[in-house]
Amino acid sequence: MADVEVALEFSGGAELLFAKVKKHDVVLSAQEQPWTIGSLLYWIRDNLLKERPELFMQGNTVRPGILVLVNDTDWELLGELEYQVKTGDRIVFISTLHGG
Repeated sequence: MADVEVALEFSGGAELLFAKVKKHDVVLSAQEQPWTIGSLLYWIRDNLLKERPELFMQGNTVRPGILVLVNDTDWELLGELEYQVKTGDRIVFISTLHGG
């Protein structure tokens, strides 16, 4: 398998967990198993997340209230955690949780 190059974006407040950086172009190293959103979430937690992982992940998935779009399509239509990430994918995480 080859490296996978993807664009990750965080908005709606989610960027605050990533040192206020909204866009990250990342290279995921080749591995035996294909990269999925499930494995990508752990990679994000271990490599990009700067604080409070409990506000981004709950168990093995994103916390309720975080929308995930892959190439502008809701990840629920693409298999959620099982979606195989491909080079060129744009994956957006949008927090819908706001204080008040």
